[in-house]
Amino acid sequence: MNAQIWHGHVTRRAAVLIGCTALVLGLTGTGAQAGPRDLGRQVLAAGDGWGSAGAGTTGGSAADAEHVHTVTTWAEFKAALKAGGSAPKIIKVKGIIDAVSEGCDAFAADGYDFQQYLKDYDPAVWGNDKPASGPQEDLRVASAAAQDSAIKAAVPSNTTIVGVGRNSGILGGSLQIKAVSNVILRNLTIEAPLDCFPKWDPTDDNKTGNWNSEYDAVVVHGTDQVWIDHNTFTDGRYPDSTRPVHFGKVFQQHDGLTDIVRGADHVTVSWNSFENHDKNMLIGNSDSTAAEDAGKLKVTLHHNRFDGILQRSPRVRFGQVDAYNNHYVVTEEQKSDYYVFGVGISSQLYASHNAFSLPPGTGVGKVLKKWNEAPLTAENNYVNGKLTDLIAVHNAEIPQETLQSGAGWKPTLRTKVDNPRAVPGIVDRCAGAGKLR
Repeated sequence: MNAQIWHGHVTRRAAVLIGCTALVLGLTGTGAQAGPRDLGRQVLAAGDGWGSAGAGTTGGSAADAEHVHTVTTWAEFKAALKAGGSAPKIIKVKGIIDAVSEGCDAFAADGYDFQQYLKDYDPAVWGNDKPASGPQEDLRVASAAAQDSAIKAAVPSNTTIVGVGRNSGILGGSLQIKAVSNVILRNLTIEAPLDCFPKWDPTDDNKTGNWNSEYDAVVVHGTDQVWIDHNTFTDGRYPDSTRPVHFGKVFQQHDGLTDIVRGADHVTVSWNSFENHDKNMLIGNSDSTAAEDAGKLKVTLHHNRFDGILQRSPRVRFGQVDAYNNHYVVTEEQKSDYYVFGVGISSQLYASHNAFSLPPGTGVGKVLKKWNEAPLTAENNYVNGKLTDLIAVHNAEIPQETLQSGAGWKPTLRTKVDNPRAVPGIVDRCAGAGKLR
């Protein structure tokens, strides 16, 4: 990405890694030790965000030798997740493992033909008054079901998943952290799943039609005590910019990178790099879920880098969300159509001490997007090195979406809060996979 970033010193890689390791040791409460550290045994430090509240987050750190697995294939990974049920387990991902190594054709039902699908549901033929139905849609659904079964991996309670070394991770898989408790994900490069069989909905987007895709890279659903740390999330080989257009709409094949939904609670998301993606992160996925979301969705985001993310970093409903010391980089291509923080129904967003790097001519008011009436706190944030009142600028630039100040609470679960002017340098050096050793 070529967005202008308002820091400029260069640090040698070896010094960077040593500095990042020392920093993380200080923040996780794991003191320096002789010999290599075992990342699988590390736990979230006390006071480090909402994930440290309640019982804290220890993942599989207490696993015995029988429940420590090193995996190099997707099949081994899924088998390791199932082994031992919810007994504490550590899964070490060694190298890059591919959930879709045989390609999309491996999931296609007999008779499914995408070119025929396009012919059958062309708006000039099918129209925009009714959903797609018929043989090719039925075959698309069957194909999608095969992919769904193959690429989703259910993560049980009391699990730590950690990448080995600097270049380990998962391509095309969807990690389902659903209705469990106490999970840690660290040091992984995760390429977002590519939906091989998006659905065309003729009636969507005011009856102009739209392609709708499935599969988030990570889903935290109805789960508490989660730590997502030092990972890199990206579209990788399949950036949205390369997706074709059909029926006048982008053939959308990606959903979210990390969604936290349906009563999930006590989550810390720290030191990750989110790169080159459209719809990044939902905290709460519906306006109609107050019964399960109210009083939950407590999430801390700190020291993450968001580079080339078009929207939802995050979009918040209901939750008390603390976002501090993050670095947001908007690209030249995105500056006319982006937002960072989505203010949704009953949300209580507290955003402070963040840094924003925006290209010249970018509307600063678009950093905030109002979806519903919900006061927020936004203080001590810097845009291109300048202290900026994000709410005041938003209200001046977008008066039809006036936002109110005052989230009604103040975060207490924070580790060291860095000066926001130093955040780009600190975060860009130390966020993402491969920065832990």
